[in-house]
Parts: sequence; structure tokens; C-alpha cells
Amino acid sequence: MVDLKANCHLMNGADLAYVGDAYYELMIRKYLLSKGITKNKELQKKSIMYVTAHAHQIICDSILSTFTAEELNVFKRGRNGAPHNHRKNLNYAEYGTSTGFEAVIGYWYLKENFDRLREIIELSIKIVEEKINE
Repeated sequence: MVDLKANCHLMNGADLAYVGDAYYELMIRKYLLSKGITKNKELQKKSIMYVTAHAHQIICDSILSTFTAEELNVFKRGRNGAPHNHRKNLNYAEYGTSTGFEAVIGYWYLKENFDRLREIIELSIKIVEEKINE
């Protein structure tokens, strides 16, 4: 087995985004449940505000300037590695940015840097709630 923590810097952006997408969505689901939202339909509707490519674009527009050089490198690997055969109803630039964002999340998850993950996710939630009004 491969030691993912030691080798995540070698992983391609799409693989990092694969992990980051799952972790980010799980954290958003936990956050929404912590707000006392328990109806499935409402949870689904609210979670979409945080996990779409459009939301990730808005988040990245606000926080990209705060990324470290390491995070920018991972972001670019994810963005540039976004598949070109995405769904036609998606904006390719947003899709690429979303993949880059998810790659950063996946990278820190695999590196087990939960402090930085919490920081990015809390900031992301704040941005979404300020800019995409609930």
C-alpha cells in the first residue's frame, strides 16, 4: 500500500480533488446538521449552495490571495487537471476552479493538516453565507 500522507505531493490534481470533494461535502453536511436542519429536502437544497462549482468559484475569488505557495501549486494542479469532458451545463472555468479548490482540500486532508482544513472550510462557509445569501 502507498503511504498517502507521505506521497500526496506526488498525486495528480484530479486524485486530490476526488478526496477533497468527499471531505468538503461531508464537512458541509455536518455543518448543516449542526444548525438543526434535519429535513432531507432542506439539507439537500442548502448543501447545494456550498458544494457547486459556482460556489467554489466565489470562494476562490475571495481566498485565493491567501493561499500559500504550496496551496497555489496544488490548486493549479487541480485546476489544470480538470477533465475536459465535463457536463455541458457547467462553466468550464468554474469547473476548473472547483477542481483546484477540491484538490487543496484533498491535499490537506491527506497531509492530515486539520487545522488548515478547518480554517479554509470555515472561511468558505462564511463567504458562501455572505455572498450567496441564505
